[in-house]
Amino acid sequence: MRPDAGTGLEASAARDPGGNALWHQSRAAWRFVLTRFVPLLAATNLAWEIFQLPFYTLWQEGTPRSRLFAILHCTAGDAMIGTAALLVSVILFGRRGWPRSGHGRVLGTATLVGVGYTVLSEWVNTEVTMGWAYAESMLRVPPLGTGVAPLLQWIIVPPLVYALAHALGHTRRTGSKS
Repeated sequence: MRPDAGTGLEASAARDPGGNALWHQSRAAWRFVLTRFVPLLAATNLAWEIFQLPFYTLWQEGTPRSRLFAILHCTAGDAMIGTAALLVSVILFGRRGWPRSGHGRVLGTATLVGVGYTVLSEWVNTEVTMGWAYAESMLRVPPLGTGVAPLLQWIIVPPLVYALAHALGHTRRTGSKS
């Protein structure tokens, strides 16, 4: 083994201070995912879950405790789904220098994975297992009757969070507040 062929994160970062390490060897990549993307994803999904709750029957039929549980449970699930979608996307399309470059395919794939999972999950939970139900006010998209609110959540939230996470990283690196 070559003396510079370390396998740890520190060794790869030391060999590659310019940020061109393979994404999984990059401190910047893991810092982006764990300290910016995931916390922002969880916070944004928490707000979205609160916003969309009136479009589910739980809003009228549930207790305050059951509504709180649903909001927290769904937010945790959203954070896991969004993180998994991002990691699948980065595994497929992440290149050297990600997250500083190579955003398009990663973000597009993460969004499509999130939307695909949502369409399947909403169908299974509203039509097959009856785990939850939409209120009459929920607009639905054919052919499976997916609710518009959860569909928009996965079209809007991941790209918004990705952009905010990058802006936050840029602000921290440059010291800029704009």
